[in-house]
Amino acid sequence: MIAYKGLKEDLTCRGYQFLEGRTNVTEKANCAQNGFHCAENPLDCLCYYGNWRNSVYYVVKAEGDIDEDGIDSKISCTRMTLLKKLPMQELLLHALAYMVRYPGREWNRYVRKEAGKSADGFVVVRGKSPRAAGKMGDILALAQEAPDSREIQEAALFVVDGKEYLPDVWYDVNGRRMEQEAA
Repeated sequence: MIAYKGLKEDLTCRGYQFLEGRTNVTEKANCAQNGFHCAENPLDCLCYYGNWRNSVYYVVKAEGDIDEDGIDSKISCTRMTLLKKLPMQELLLHALAYMVRYPGREWNRYVRKEAGKSADGFVVVRGKSPRAAGKMGDILALAQEAPDSREIQEAALFVVDGKEYLPDVWYDVNGRRMEQEAA
């Protein structure tokens, strides 16, 4: 299965040195105790490696014995291959795609409802009329639900660049400037 993994910058996790592009193998996979951990929801990586400026994130191939604990989308497996390193902007794009694919799943703690200002360089907002604002260089990720369901109708990602997207200005999923935060 394809999943996501957060690691320290040196590609270590809990003392294990991962190798990019090679299949890493361990004997047991018990989500609460051992195995190689990863997550179906890209945003869940931030729960374990939240300091994204000092962490790296990968798309991984999780194989072998797989175990889930039901706490979030975290899984443990006995075989893992680091496929592609994702900068934060790409990790957030994958998170938006995850919301589109699984609109009914529980929201990650990093997702704000209807309106949010960036914190630590990014914000993810989901709702019927999502709006976001941020500082220079921040990433704004928005997912707009259908009026009558949790299905995602539109998703967008913007970087506050000071030209097209201005600092401390609220934007909707279409990139339109909003006068104020959603009520």
